[in-house]
Amino acid sequence: MCIYKFMNVARFGLMHMVATNLCVWLHVLVQESKHEILKFLDPGDGHNNVHLSTGSGGHGLPDLNFSLGYGHHETTHHRVTRGLKHPNMGFQCRRVNIMGQLVQDVSPFLFPCTIEYSLICAAILYVMWRNIGKRSHTRHNSSVSSDFSSLPSRRHHYSVDCAHANKGLFTGILVLVLAIISLILFFVLISKPEYKDLAVLEAHISELVLYCLNTIAAVIALMQVRELRYSVQHYVELDNILLIVAQTGVYLFAIFCIIGGHFTISRNTILVLFTALANLIQATVQTIFVLDASRRYASTPDQVRRKPGREMITFLLVCNFAMWAINSLEARRTDSNPVQLNFYGFWAWTIISHVSSPLAIFFRFHSTVCLCEIWKKLYKLKAERV
Repeated sequence: MCIYKFMNVARFGLMHMVATNLCVWLHVLVQESKHEILKFLDPGDGHNNVHLSTGSGGHGLPDLNFSLGYGHHETTHHRVTRGLKHPNMGFQCRRVNIMGQLVQDVSPFLFPCTIEYSLICAAILYVMWRNIGKRSHTRHNSSVSSDFSSLPSRRHHYSVDCAHANKGLFTGILVLVLAIISLILFFVLISKPEYKDLAVLEAHISELVLYCLNTIAAVIALMQVRELRYSVQHYVELDNILLIVAQTGVYLFAIFCIIGGHFTISRNTILVLFTALANLIQATVQTIFVLDASRRYASTPDQVRRKPGREMITFLLVCNFAMWAINSLEARRTDSNPVQLNFYGFWAWTIISHVSSPLAIFFRFHSTVCLCEIWKKLYKLKAERV
């Protein structure tokens, strides 16, 4: 959509809405971090190893006792962090009715949705602002348009060709089922204090295997689609911009995990370092593949028939949905990252995770959307491209 009237007013209004969405983004980040801190400092919560003690100033300070390590190798770190001025004041305003408790319980899952919505709106509004006053370069032939106007209107039929996608689909579904089983085991084990270390170990192993499989699939798909025609005149689309912006969240989360895993490296915590490195490599290779494949198209009927790389694209599509579920339900939990929590401290890691996790979740979700678009459009032979 392009705007040709009242362009100065439109520029001001669109840029104002972009700034508003960014402010909403920052506001939700602050609220989510405050919600996590108050939940962690709740003395009535039996799931956290936090004991409020009264300091010299009379204010409650949390003594954080984190258990680090897996199995029999256990190291206990005692850290005293800054407390809120009145740590219990946030709980005096909590509702006691059913809906208030429901909203409080589902708020950790709703916060990323608000952040993703603000990001999408800001990107769309920015593209609209950039296209104000620009004229379209495509001109339609009047004779052709008159010929089409004389034809009777027909309903558009949507068809999906699922050829050469069965192996990738069923393999991806198998990985998705295993990821769901891993999530169930994680939530069962993390709820029991004696099995928390085993739950964290199981989560890191499942994520490492998933990242390695997706990296291999992305490399194979990148090699297979190279025989398709590459469009040099293809412009950078909004989906690609959103994908690159969301990838910064994956990079932030992985880099901070790598730093924390490196400086606390031991036989029991090296898995954190390997998982973060695999996450970083997988996201980079997959983004390169998405940006490359979005510019390619089938140029011969033989390519349309064989559909090179479609099995791997289908596998990546389903696996990204599995990674989205893991990032949404498992990786965002504070107690699922004890190494990083101990290294950075509760306050710093809460801010780091709540800034990067929503973008990482959106990256997985938007990667699924981009792969779906590639799956549909990559193997269509269009007359104007031949």
